[in-house]
Amino acid sequence: RVTLLELMMAKVSEKNPFTSEEMSVTMKHADFLAGCFQEKCEAVLKLTSAADAEDEEALVAIRLLDVLCEMTSNNGQLEHLQALPGLLETAIDTLRLTHLAGKRAGNIFTATHAMTGQEEISHPAVGFKSHLIRLIGNLCYKNKENQDKV
Repeated sequence: RVTLLELMMAKVSEKNPFTSEEMSVTMKHADFLAGCFQEKCEAVLKLTSAADAEDEEALVAIRLLDVLCEMTSNNGQLEHLQALPGLLETAIDTLRLTHLAGKRAGNIFTATHAMTGQEEISHPAVGFKSHLIRLIGNLCYKNKENQDKV
């Protein structure tokens, strides 16, 4: 699943404009991916425990967030994703939970807290909070209703 999401990320990241048929399919994929993210996003919180550092569901949720961030960076897909019910609320709630989890245990969600000395950052959850903030910002971009929710 992670590999499939990485392939989707590569396709969405391309600078070539989508045809109308591709855009229609992409919108359906966006709905599905947003629903999956809403279901699985809390799995990332398991990563605060060292025993769950390789949890597959958490890795899938991280990749889902990456793809959604990239999709909301594209104006053609942005309005559709801004209108999805619950996506913004889920992102905000997950940000709150990761912030609290980071305060309780070692904060693996941000690069500044994950670094000790000169070692390379390799934990999959590093940057998760910044990607949540990016998604929230994208969902609020030029959207008064979503801005008011935040």
